Amino acid sequence: MKKRSVAVLAILLPIAVARAQPHELAPPAPQNPSPMADHIRRHERIPPQKPAGLEFKIVDILPKPVEVFIPQKKIKSRRFDLLLHFHGAGFIVQYAATQYKGALVAATINLGAGSGVYGNAFADSTTFAILLQTLNDSLQLKLALLPKIRKVILSGFSAGYGAIRKIISSPSNVNRVAAILLLDGIHASYIPERRVLAEGGQIDRSGVAPFIRFASAAARKNSEQKFLITHSEIFPGTFVSTTEATDFILQQLAIKREPVLKWGPLGMQQLSAARQNRFAVLGFAGNTAPDHVDHLHALSYFLNKLME
Repeated sequence: MKKRSVAVLAILLPIAVARAQPHELAPPAPQNPSPMADHIRRHERIPPQKPAGLEFKIVDILPKPVEVFIPQKKIKSRRFDLLLHFHGAGFIVQYAATQYKGALVAATINLGAGSGVYGNAFADSTTFAILLQTLNDSLQLKLALLPKIRKVILSGFSAGYGAIRKIISSPSNVNRVAAILLLDGIHASYIPERRVLAEGGQIDRSGVAPFIRFASAAARKNSEQKFLITHSEIFPGTFVSTTEATDFILQQLAIKREPVLKWGPLGMQQLSAARQNRFAVLGFAGNTAPDHVDHLHALSYFLNKLME
């Protein structure tokens, strides 16, 4: 009887361990979940409509096609600014192009989830130059007049910052960028990993160093480069929040953030602002998913703000 009990135990023990393992070894959550609804702010949205204009795609350079749009009323322009927007619905980018104070070629780039896919797409520093050249060549084929690209603007929502960080890490590329707009998307890792600042963690400077350099250039007197960061109050918990990353940049440049209390675009509530020459930060209320998406839908407003 004793041998039988031992045999049964030998069979059941591995099963019990196997059943326990998924719970015990479950991977940690990528971030603290934010509430999916908010009833305090209006959260107005750009309607999903396609404005009139010229559309075409550029393939074979990035993992997914680049969607290019020129508003109908600007097709006969000879000089354009170029917006490369990373992460977000194309109709929002197209709407921003129609509202832009000038002639704009708007390219929407969606590569997937997470900043890593965006950064990896530009790991080869020549990819950015190839993309710009291909865009320029395509415009000359599509338009009767020979167009000229004046200013290159990079904008990124949420994970889209990964592409911008990689692009401006290259000295040859950063000199071709006239302006950057980050819409609630600038993050880094904690050191040690996942240890928040309140528990003694530190911000991994390497994750924000390219943005510090660009902010420093934009903050100089008579700078020709512009940089605008907008952020919510969302706290991921497992990696540096947009508020923490932005505060870190401001601290490195000795720029003071000022409290503000006023309405922003689409019913957003602005809480803070900081500015030095052509570098600016706008902080907004909210720790919910709708608060995050507000920043994307306000692209047209922030883009014109950036280029004032």
